[in-house]
Amino acid sequence: MSRLTVTPDTAPGQPELRTEDAAVIARTLQAIGVRFERWDLSIPVDPDAEAETILAAYRPHLDRLMGDTGAGTADVIRLRPGNPAYPAMRQKFLDEHIHTEDEVRFFVQGAGNFILHTQGRVYDAHCTAGDLISVPTGIKHWFDAGLEPHATVLRIFTDTTGWTPHYTGDRISTLFPAA
Repeated sequence: MSRLTVTPDTAPGQPELRTEDAAVIARTLQAIGVRFERWDLSIPVDPDAEAETILAAYRPHLDRLMGDTGAGTADVIRLRPGNPAYPAMRQKFLDEHIHTEDEVRFFVQGAGNFILHTQGRVYDAHCTAGDLISVPTGIKHWFDAGLEPHATVLRIFTDTTGWTPHYTGDRISTLFPAA
């Protein structure tokens, strides 16, 4: 189940809001410019299918979304337990950073936490299958899929080089563990 926890950035462990109501999550995140919505998961596609099959199944949603955002391409990323490259990849995700384009993700399967740091607050958005999140350019954030990830996620890009993380050097992410 999707969940949002909002905490002052000076008070780890003392949340001001914790909700699993998708409408409240969407309104709260919209207030900081973050798009959150739930998509239909009744689309018959195996999350372990070939990337092209998954992309084709979600093409109507992707076309609408890419038209809204000006994005030009989408791909599929799978995070699975036992991947020997995952610990290093996870460490890169865990450090607070920004991007020069929106970071748009749709969870086909599994879960992960987008943790956003803005306006003196930390917004921990626990996204699950069916969730779309779009983190705007320049919003400080980090991501955690946990120690044993199991997720299939669509990534939407305007320019894949825009997704390069630019680290802030702030160690706040160590004060707000997600998984």
